[in-house]
Amino acid sequence: MNPTTHPDFESIVLSEADIQAHIETLATKLNEDYANKTPLLLAVLKGVYPFLSDLTKKLNFYCDVEFIAASSYHGGTATTDWVEIYLWPRMSLKGKDVLIIEDIIDSGLTLKKIKQKVQSEGASSVKLVTLLDKPSGRKTKLEADYVGTTVKPLFLVGYGLDFQEKYRNVPFVGVLKKEIINMNAKDYPWRNN
Repeated sequence: MNPTTHPDFESIVLSEADIQAHIETLATKLNEDYANKTPLLLAVLKGVYPFLSDLTKKLNFYCDVEFIAASSYHGGTATTDWVEIYLWPRMSLKGKDVLIIEDIIDSGLTLKKIKQKVQSEGASSVKLVTLLDKPSGRKTKLEADYVGTTVKPLFLVGYGLDFQEKYRNVPFVGVLKKEIINMNAKDYPWRNN
């Protein structure tokens, strides 16, 4: 999809080049900090998959990768106070250096719950890595240890971030047109396919 002509977006917040530059910076810092360690990358599905894929290609240390699934959005455009964790790794986290990998931190509620659970399972260290940080949306005290970039309080879509489970495959991060977000579900563009 050509980002300059995608009919559903009103603006691009981060281009493909912007995203890759932020990932390069994050990878450089992680390579310094974890040079002699073998951390567990605990990736939060679903939106993290393009970020995780691009980030891990640039890491120079051994690591394990596990996935978890958690959500506080439940299909809308705003986070809720109800956090559900519905997939957790079978491997023991005891004694491991854990890097929780997330696409975006908004309210912080989901990551706070995940971090507490990782700590309760005996991890040696727990650090948060996010491509996007939206501190204006915080509902709890939480800071990421590694941040690609800080974003404004917008509902962002693309590069793993979804609206109604769509647009995860868009290679940039942008803002959808209001008419897409506000339209009746039966009229969504993908319903016509």
